[in-house]
Amino acid sequence: MPIAVREIAEWIGGRVIGDPQRLVRAARSLHEAGPEDITFLENDRPLRQGTTLRAAAVLARPGTLSGNGVIAGAQHRSAGNSITPPGGLTVIETSDPLAAFVQVYQRLHGLPSPKPGGIDPRAVIHASVQLGRDVEIGAFASIGEGSVIGDRCRIFPGVVIGRFCKLGEDVTLYPNVVIYDGCTLGNRVIVHANSVIGADGFGYRQQEGRHVKVPHLGSVVIEDDVEIGACTTVDRGTFQATRIGAGSKIDNLVQIAHNCRIGRHNLLVGQVGLAGSVTTGDYVVLAGQVAVRDHCTIGDHVVVGARAGVIQDVPPGQKVLGEPAMPEREYKRLVLLFQKLPELRQQVEELRKHLGLA
Repeated sequence: MPIAVREIAEWIGGRVIGDPQRLVRAARSLHEAGPEDITFLENDRPLRQGTTLRAAAVLARPGTLSGNGVIAGAQHRSAGNSITPPGGLTVIETSDPLAAFVQVYQRLHGLPSPKPGGIDPRAVIHASVQLGRDVEIGAFASIGEGSVIGDRCRIFPGVVIGRFCKLGEDVTLYPNVVIYDGCTLGNRVIVHANSVIGADGFGYRQQEGRHVKVPHLGSVVIEDDVEIGACTTVDRGTFQATRIGAGSKIDNLVQIAHNCRIGRHNLLVGQVGLAGSVTTGDYVVLAGQVAVRDHCTIGDHVVVGARAGVIQDVPPGQKVLGEPAMPEREYKRLVLLFQKLPELRQQVEELRKHLGLA
């Protein structure tokens, strides 16, 4: 069913520039959007790079397309480049185009809200478990002795929650998540399919030529508003809790070893691996495939570039790259030198010949 741009603007509290009665049928990405669609722009870079806007309407920050009063087929100049939106384009100005687009997309295409499913009779729940209000538990889920499940938790089929675990309110555990004994999850935690919380850490001691397992008697504490991707593992502490700070987001296929302490609002991207007892500050970003050596401390607001290997502490506020990880400026200087090595080698060979040393 077509929706007028004016109505969409009312949904998100935006300001219409252009035809408020322009109709759209769907929300699509910038490259897919056609003449009956709405899309979004975070900035004008795609247009400066030559992307053509074919959409009927676009969500954008104030001035991105309407700067200098320019809209609907007139030219808008940015950084010396001429941008010509197609005729008839309508803009909804909003301070956060991405967030607004998510809201619009959900209104136009979102699946209906799931109906409360209650507790499937095939779930196995110990008699001592305390269940909050409006809890949903899917088929073949299992909840062990003494565990506490907060209000409005959604536990999908096949989830296993061990003994004496505690889940806060509005927790979502997707299919086949495993929460080992004694772990705590705060409010609004999301754990995606096949992730494991509270497995034993990788701790062994050699005794008489054999690797003898060190018992892991600690737990895992995941604070409020953490989201953990699919197939990720957070190991339990040896004698203390492995802790994930509030608001942190962890991607798929991430390994967090025993005794780690992750600060608040961290971002850990896919295939990051943290060895034991790593500590990170707040607002740390670890890009894809970063590896961090055991017992390293990474300060607040550090950014570690993709595939870097951190083998020592990183002070707050730094951006580090490379293996071993080093400050960004130093790394880039080394890369430039590395690119010159063939030329330098040739010069050395010529010098050796000139000196009769070849």
